[in-house]
Amino acid sequence: MLGEGVFIVNEGNFNYGGASLSYYQPDSEHLENEVFQRANAMRLGDVAQSMVVRNGVGWVVVNNSHIIFAIDTETFREVGRITDLPSPRYIAFVSDEKAYVSQIDSDRIIIINPKTFSITGEIICPMTTPYRTGSTEQMVVVGDYLYVACWSYQKRILKIDTRTDEVVDFVDIGLQPKSIVKDRNDKLWVVSDGGYEGNVLGYESAKLYRLNPENLAVEQIFELGLNSTGDATLPASRLKINDRGDMLYWIDGGVWRMAIDATELPTEPFIKPIEGVNRSLYYALGVAPDTEEIYVGGALDYQQRSIIYRYSGEGELLDTFTAGVIAGDFCWKR
Repeated sequence: MLGEGVFIVNEGNFNYGGASLSYYQPDSEHLENEVFQRANAMRLGDVAQSMVVRNGVGWVVVNNSHIIFAIDTETFREVGRITDLPSPRYIAFVSDEKAYVSQIDSDRIIIINPKTFSITGEIICPMTTPYRTGSTEQMVVVGDYLYVACWSYQKRILKIDTRTDEVVDFVDIGLQPKSIVKDRNDKLWVVSDGGYEGNVLGYESAKLYRLNPENLAVEQIFELGLNSTGDATLPASRLKINDRGDMLYWIDGGVWRMAIDATELPTEPFIKPIEGVNRSLYYALGVAPDTEEIYVGGALDYQQRSIIYRYSGEGELLDTFTAGVIAGDFCWKR
């Protein structure tokens, strides 16, 4: 049996079919790359976006291949797949027989039955703006409701009743809300990236929001600033929360950390940018559920294999290793 570890979801370059999956065991510092390809004698596909583990099965969302693979987390072998998805990004489970899949180039959320590997329905989502065809991104379930961040050229957070699959409420916040998590008090936290200079919808400060899930009221706003990276492809993003639900982490140049009861932003990053290193080093972010170790994935020049930096919960560098091209997500096997 494999030791406890973390999957690294490597996007690969768009339209090149170079997505891959890596597996790293921190206790032994043992890394295996291309675990999906070696176990299944085929490539993972084009742009692996995200992954979720549930009941010993890993669900790998491969955006530009329009597919979700289900794999055994011990053998890495495929146990099923869901195909013909428009442009899948993230998956959120309600039960063993129901989950939702967001779509970047669509105003739809697809409903699936993971048990039968089938599409069972869809939800048409009201968008803020007519640009593109709509966009749904990260999602989180709180009680009987699904909360959805509508990202690309949008401003909206949706509230969907998982019993009826109907949109029951929404709120417009800052430009391009991308990351959403819930804390130990079931409050919602959202990072809006603010867009980029020349965006048809404008360009504004990235923001961190706390929302009340009951009525979607904005309870707190933290101004993160105008894309401090100086790179339009790397705005504030990748909001994460620890397993206890009391500490937030996000990327904005470096790695920032803030308690959920804080009243002011920290004055400097918890993990500072490495001097002289391209800021695309800070592309992916993960927080280990048990140890709260921090994993940072570097996209480098988006052509080379990514460097992964593993830090202790106190911010001490513990290990570095090389995964696949454009490491974009981390998912823990537990």
